[in-house]
Amino acid sequence: MSILTVENLSHGFGDRAIFNNVSFRLLKGEHVGFVGANGEGKSTFMSIITGSLQPDEGKIEWSKNVHVGYLDQHTVLEKGMTIRDVLKSAYGELFALEEKMNSICDKMCAASEEEMTAMMEELGEIQDTLTAHDFYVLDSKIDEIGRAFDLDELGFDKDVTELSGGQRTKVLLAKLLLEKPDILLLDEPTNYLDAEHIAWLKRYLINYENAFILISHDIPFLNDVVNLIYHVENAEITRYVGNYEKFQEVYAVKKAQLEAAYRRQQQEIDELKDFVARNKARVSTRNMAMSRQKKLDKMDVIELSKEKPKPEFVFKEARAAGRYIFETHDLVIGYNEPLSLPMNLVMERGQKIVIVGANGIGKTTLLKSILGLIPPLSGSTELGDYLYTGYFEQEHKYEDNTTCIDEIWKEFPSMTQYEVRSALAKCGLTTKHIESMVKVLSGGEQAKVRLCKLINRESNVLLLDEPTNHLDADAKDELKRALKEYKGSILLICHEPEFYDGLATDVWNLKEFLRK
Repeated sequence: MSILTVENLSHGFGDRAIFNNVSFRLLKGEHVGFVGANGEGKSTFMSIITGSLQPDEGKIEWSKNVHVGYLDQHTVLEKGMTIRDVLKSAYGELFALEEKMNSICDKMCAASEEEMTAMMEELGEIQDTLTAHDFYVLDSKIDEIGRAFDLDELGFDKDVTELSGGQRTKVLLAKLLLEKPDILLLDEPTNYLDAEHIAWLKRYLINYENAFILISHDIPFLNDVVNLIYHVENAEITRYVGNYEKFQEVYAVKKAQLEAAYRRQQQEIDELKDFVARNKARVSTRNMAMSRQKKLDKMDVIELSKEKPKPEFVFKEARAAGRYIFETHDLVIGYNEPLSLPMNLVMERGQKIVIVGANGIGKTTLLKSILGLIPPLSGSTELGDYLYTGYFEQEHKYEDNTTCIDEIWKEFPSMTQYEVRSALAKCGLTTKHIESMVKVLSGGEQAKVRLCKLINRESNVLLLDEPTNHLDADAKDELKRALKEYKGSILLICHEPEFYDGLATDVWNLKEFLRK
């Protein structure tokens, strides 16, 4: 049975087509991976099927009474809401039913016998619904899921606006799982999650009985949990049976077959055109020439898709730094309360260090404390000599109408427009992306704009906070290559071992410096 049917969907932004007359169907129990390069429209598709974005054309139809759960990275969490408040909101409909039940009970005193019978019947239905959905053991279920995501260690009364990116993702994911939806829609769920909770989510999805649609650039994760791939490319969506590796095999074969057919057809077209040109003027062969011209006119010409621009990252390097990049002296990081024990860390020139550890442990805080963006609670950091630092933030909100060109021009006012466009194009952005406002781009495209700033400023030390989040496979591979070739020093926060394997000279687990 079809849970979701999408027919003849078309959508675009300005003159940029995102989807062109595409169709899609989701069946019960299907575990779907939605893949494609940055900016192809994966998150836009999610927004359309959830109703938060109206398509230009097409029909979206959900089966009746289906309960959809959507993990949206951009969900706004209000100040003053605690972790427990957010988790309890998963049962909003049940609490509304309880209120209705109490209201019915209040009216019973003045009800007639006939009204009483109807009220008792409605109360029974409500009671059955509440019992079926475990309403009377909600607190224990909230505690159970909270423990699974280590939210109890943060404290259920903690304000959600004080959470790190990873902690926030865990809260939203826990709320989603409490809702027990008939279908899960997951947009980059592993972004910001640590290895332990990625493994937990992987086990959960492998055993998940219902259907889900997953957008992810985490290929090992994707491979293990999906049984269908929908590939988004050139405003089309193509279905492939199997996991991501199987999709890559079949896609490569199809692409090779199409290219071979294209070459054969082009050769045939050239031969037909040549025959027509040589024979159309001769009376004896004019009919044959006309016949070949008709064949040319009726031919369904094969068109090859334009190759997407692949990024090329080359970091501009400053003069060599001094021997020591930084040295901390009994450094204690945190905000209102300390997150760590006193830390005495040393980084020397040429080291490429990866910082790992659970969500909320203080990885970003450590990076910002070293940079001097936030003051430590105690202790100090001594920076080395001749440092030219490049910093990649984990997230950045773009709210004004600045275009990509303007964004780079603000950083490099001496660049010509040609130089700005060339710099953005080298990061894998097309002309339409380059001329768009940054705020309408996908997360991966925005990351490429920020990387463009980073690679074009001379540096000898890079501090990178989760740079692979949102990046597609090609961009990740190219970034890893560029960082391996970079002669400066690197301090990197990353939750993807396959990315930093072969790149890192040292791995620091921040768990060793946690307060007990």
